[in-house]
Amino acid sequence: MSTGELLSIEPLELKFPFELKKQIDCPLQLSNKTENYVAFKVKTTNPKKYCVRPNTGVVSPQSTCDIIVTMQAQKEAPPDMQCRDKFLLQSVKVEDGVSAKDITAEMFNKESGHVVEECKLRVIYVSPPQPPSLVAEESEEGSSPRGSVSDNGNYNISEAPRSVIESPEKSAETRALIAKLTEEKNNAVQLSNKLRLETETLRRSSKSPGGVSFMTVVIIGLLGIILGYFMKKT
Repeated sequence: MSTGELLSIEPLELKFPFELKKQIDCPLQLSNKTENYVAFKVKTTNPKKYCVRPNTGVVSPQSTCDIIVTMQAQKEAPPDMQCRDKFLLQSVKVEDGVSAKDITAEMFNKESGHVVEECKLRVIYVSPPQPPSLVAEESEEGSSPRGSVSDNGNYNISEAPRSVIESPEKSAETRALIAKLTEEKNNAVQLSNKLRLETETLRRSSKSPGGVSFMTVVIIGLLGIILGYFMKKT
């Protein structure tokens, strides 16, 4: 805020959220803290680009006046979003009862002996606020937790990707398949152990009289066991 002898001005920098092809307003407030009537006039270095309402007026003692500075829609952005436009606000004491229609250019002529207070205002372009990114939100909401392997080698389902988590029907089929494979594995282990025992028996019996006949019986028995196991699988 600029606190002059006649008027206080807020703000000293006219900030416009710059957007192409869009008319943008910026408010400006003048405060008269004196006991005098104060006339004002607003000038700009680029009058075709801006519209000031009102651009002249009178502020009564101990009162305020609101001004709207409008930037016309722009077809292209300036380089580096820098703006060199400036405004000049002039203020001068006037007699009681003077209204806006009584203001003349001569009132702000310093060469005529009038005490004119001046304040320069800068124009700044700022980027408009960006709406939340829908893509980012959907990515965060739709992201699946990553799978991990615990120390004992088990896959942590609670952290697995959604594609890994199966439906109840598929889970039941998976459990049944695992149970079947486990049973077949146990049968194979039992058959292997039985074959080792029969082989030991065959090795011992082959060294004793009549071992040839016994060995023949054992071989026939083993063949019967193997044949029975594969018939059972089919």
